[in-house]
Parts: sequence; C-alpha cells; structure tokens
Amino acid sequence: MSYSSFHEPDADPTPRPGLLGRLARGRRGMVAGAAVAAIVVAVVAVYLADASAGPEPSNVDNAAGYTAPPAGQAQAGAAAGVSATGSASAAPSASAASSAAATQKAAVGGWIPVDRAAWKAQSDAYKALAVDPVPAGVGNLPEFRADCQYSHSLADDPIVFPGLAGSSHMHSFVGNKAVNANTTAGDLTKFTATTCKPVLDHSSYWVPTLYDIASGKPVETTGFRVYYRSLRSTSTGMMPIPNGLRIIAGDAKKQQPTPRGSTGQFYCAFYGPGDLDGVARSSNGNWPICGEPATLHFMLQFPDCWDGEHLDSPNHKDHMAFGSGSGCPSSHPVRIPAITFDIQYGAKGTPQGYYLSSDKEGKSASSMHGDAFVVWDVTTMNKRTKNCVAQRRTCDNNGYQK
Repeated sequence: MSYSSFHEPDADPTPRPGLLGRLARGRRGMVAGAAVAAIVVAVVAVYLADASAGPEPSNVDNAAGYTAPPAGQAQAGAAAGVSATGSASAAPSASAASSAAATQKAAVGGWIPVDRAAWKAQSDAYKALAVDPVPAGVGNLPEFRADCQYSHSLADDPIVFPGLAGSSHMHSFVGNKAVNANTTAGDLTKFTATTCKPVLDHSSYWVPTLYDIASGKPVETTGFRVYYRSLRSTSTGMMPIPNGLRIIAGDAKKQQPTPRGSTGQFYCAFYGPGDLDGVARSSNGNWPICGEPATLHFMLQFPDCWDGEHLDSPNHKDHMAFGSGSGCPSSHPVRIPAITFDIQYGAKGTPQGYYLSSDKEGKSASSMHGDAFVVWDVTTMNKRTKNCVAQRRTCDNNGYQK
C-alpha cells in the first residue's frame, strides 16, 4: 500500500515567531528577548518547513508505512459532535469496546462520514457564540494549546489499524489514557481520564516510540505540547474541529538520512545562544548531540483544511489538505485550527544515536510521524477556536494567556 504526501499549494505553514520560545515559557517560565526570537526563526526555517521551497512539511503519510488490513476487515467510525462531557474512567473492557464498535456508523471503503446533524449543531452554536472580553496584556498569536505528558505505549493504531491489536509498530501515546486499537470517538467521550491539560481535551495523540540504540530502551517524551493555531496571516472563515476527526502528519515509510541541517530532523532546544543541530552528531550523522541545557525536540505540522464531509479517508489523508494564504482549496473548504506537535525528550543525544519504531533499520529521523484523534468538550472547542484562533489572541491551556 502506497500513499503520496499532501500537496501544500503556496503555503506558509511555519509557526509565528515565538512558538519555540513559548515552549520554554510553558516549561521553564516566561522567556523573552531577541535571542529567543532569532532561535525561533532559525528553527521554523529548517525543521518544520521552508515555505519557499515547496510542500516538504506536508509529509502527511503515516499510513505509508503500514500494510493494508485483511480483505473484508470492517472499519467503523464514530459520529462527530457526540457529547464530550463524560466523566473520567478506566479503560473500557473488551465487551464495552465491542458494544461501542457495534453502534458506530459503518464506514464505506474507509470513508467515515461526519454526523451532519451534530456538525450543524456545533457550527450553529459556534456562529452564535460571542467572544469573551480580552484582558489587558494578551498577545496576538492566534492559538490555544494542550500540554500533555506520556501516557502509555502499545503496538496499536486505532486510526490506521482499527480493531487490530498489535498490528502496528510501537507507538507512544499521550492524552486519553484509555486508548488502544479498539478505541472509537465514542470511547473518547466516555473514558476521559487524560494526561493533558485542559482536561476537557479528551483527544489522543501518538508518535512512533524512540529507542536508544546503545541500551535498546525506549526514550519517552517528557513534554508534549499540542498547538491549535492559524497558519495564515488572517483567520477568515475559521471553524472549530468536529469531534472524531482523525488527522495524520509525517511519513512512516520515509527512509532517508537526516544529517545536520536537514528538514525533518530532531533538533536541540535551548533558550540562548547555541546550535540547533547539536554540538556534535551521532556516528551515523542522523541525530544531534545537544549541549547544555538543551535536549532533543521535534515539531510536526498538520494540515488546516477539511473537506467538511468525512472524519477519515481510506488513506487517512484525502479528507484533509493544506490551505494557502488565499484560503482553503474548494475540495477542502472548511478552515480549521491547524494542529502542531511540539515534542520534548529528556535525552541529549549519544554517539550511537537512536532509532524510531517505524524504521529500526534506517536509524534516521525521517519516518517520524504523528496521529491525532480529536475529541474535545464541544463548548470548549468552540470557545477556544473563536476567542483565540478566529479573534487572533494568544491562549494557553486555560484560555487567554496574560
């Protein structure tokens, strides 16, 4: 099974100045100054995208690394807009998962339709929603976020291999604690215990597990910030994300070296002068070795335009697209907040380097990818989208960031 990458027409998806600096702000206190701004400009130009160079950051092809499920394997999808106000609970039992799956709308050929009534209700509520007063001192970066911690690891992927436990390479999950191969959108609203703040984000986010070559042990994330933001200079037509949307970024099948200066490599995050590519490299050149006090980081950009009809597609990409400065393409007319993963690892790099579970043999970072299975409390999603992204105000986990 082979899937091509998203095409990103005339896009400018790079984070607004301050994105990496704000990583520091959330984890090490408020950081400001020209040095951080300069660092951010360098990072976004090299590690997320070079907008002038074309569609490189749109490698949205997790599915490319997978084998198709057996013929006749049914896929099921949850309807969008289901109530997302369930109480925290432990993981569902096998019988509960089976029962939930039986109530899902059956997908045809992998296309999972949005629940039109639920999406209309959410859209109508969003359009009628008044913005909250903006306190003094709030910035103008159009974004809100969820700060998450590592939850668990499984060889599961409920987007690409729904219902097929153990069929994936190993993934490291953050957010909803109950997620496994059988998870549906309905489950995410019922079993809402999470490692994310705000707790009204019931979503699950996951990436391939990183392993230390020398020890063979996993290196789990120590910080996982999920931005929801505008990629463009305006927020015209911005709409909230429907519950149950599945989105994938990156290319699990990509096997290329990631030497110093390459796009799509891990980098060293720091809060002053230093080298994003590391003070040295691993023996194969694919991984940075960070100087003090930096550690390994990765940023992953997701698309910002939705077809308005489907929560998923057979290759997990056709229902999404990157927009441009002039808006979304007619095939994907609904503009939604773009998700960005900003991932921190406690590791600093080693001479032997690392490998991802999606490419153990290649031992490079090129197969890094991420999945987002989005379910929020609907009112919270609507308010954050309107207050923060549509109104172009900086928000944190709790709303306006003062």
